[in-house]
Amino acid sequence: MSGGHTPGTLRRELGVGGATLMGLGSILGTGVFVSIGIAAGITGPSVVLAVALAAVVATLNGLNSAQLAAAHPVSGGTYEYGYRFLGPRLGFTAGWVFLLAKSASAATAALGFAGYVMVLLGLDRGRGLLILLGLAALVALTGLVLAGLRNSNVANAVVVAVAVGSLLVFVAFSAPQWDAGRFGGFFAAGGPGLLEAAALMFVAYTGYGRIATMGEEVHHPRVTIPRAIITTLVVTMVLYTAVAGAGVAAAGADAMAAATEERAAPLEVIARGFATPGIGTVVAVGAVAAMLGVLLNLILGLSRVLLAMGRRRDVPGFFAHIDRSGRTPTWAVLGVAVIVAALVAVGDVRTTWSFSAFTVLLYYSITNLAALRISDDDRLFPRSVAWAGLAGCLGLAFWVDPGVWIAGLALVAAGLLWQEVARRLRSRSEPASGS
Repeated sequence: MSGGHTPGTLRRELGVGGATLMGLGSILGTGVFVSIGIAAGITGPSVVLAVALAAVVATLNGLNSAQLAAAHPVSGGTYEYGYRFLGPRLGFTAGWVFLLAKSASAATAALGFAGYVMVLLGLDRGRGLLILLGLAALVALTGLVLAGLRNSNVANAVVVAVAVGSLLVFVAFSAPQWDAGRFGGFFAAGGPGLLEAAALMFVAYTGYGRIATMGEEVHHPRVTIPRAIITTLVVTMVLYTAVAGAGVAAAGADAMAAATEERAAPLEVIARGFATPGIGTVVAVGAVAAMLGVLLNLILGLSRVLLAMGRRRDVPGFFAHIDRSGRTPTWAVLGVAVIVAALVAVGDVRTTWSFSAFTVLLYYSITNLAALRISDDDRLFPRSVAWAGLAGCLGLAFWVDPGVWIAGLALVAAGLLWQEVARRLRSRSEPASGS
């Protein structure tokens, strides 16, 4: 095949540690450094409860993702599980909404990176510069992914260490400012506000799905994938709860929301008010590293789903080509970069995050449906876990802004229309090509 690209499978190079780093690198970013502030503006001090509620739903989905990935360890995540256990329509829908959701998340991460860089450098938050810096990060990380998975793993380890370190510093140095009175009016926003905030925070956990999309690239997937997903979720839940609680106690939910509206950098703005100087800079550096980690892992995860869709011809077949090293689906990586770049150019962080929340919840609804179809021999967890995960996803999905979920459903319908047209075109061309 010309151009140095060959179809095939990817090499198994990751153990539990490497897969967990992938998961943490995908999670620790926009969710903890930006969306906690958005959620605080919606639900007030009960943002801590929203973080916990989202964690419960994420854990249920993580367990179901783990057993699906262990039973069917191929690249593509719920796109492949849907095809195998639920049929072509739901399989395609899973892949389609994953591309929509995570492309929006990747664009948000790129813009979040740009915003924190501008804070660090004291630059005016002009939209043009914000978009330019976001695109520059996207180009650089696309090049890193094209260089091979091993290089990406080294970068992941550095990013996770810096991000976790900065969050621990934030929690520790916020303690002198803690005031229990800031948790007054805990349930003032009511149930709808809490559920909307939980839906937005759910997205902040879903990087664990990055592990499931790499089923072809881990050693002993039946053991490695569940352990890596569960480890990732436990670490993340503890860290998110600590950060949300520390932020509310140190500054209050209103201050977190205002800092998000003003600069999209709530933790950095709060940290600059701490008694110890320089903590804001430490947090901003951690945020920049974390956003890069999320963007890196989203490029990797999205490209693996596009690879899987190319194999089934749900998208043009050249996206299924893998380079001769067996490590990189080059055209899929480049295709993802183009999609994300288009969304970065929009420059609207809050809308992309809400859109990602709705479509991600649809995606994991299909994950839970597929988990219900696993045979008893392959099942790691009881079916009640899948039922609970499905109820959690559908119970949160439609609490986001109505305009967002209406647009999301319209795009899902457009994708299904495309699939039907493509299927009919293939059925017409196959007899001719075989004659």
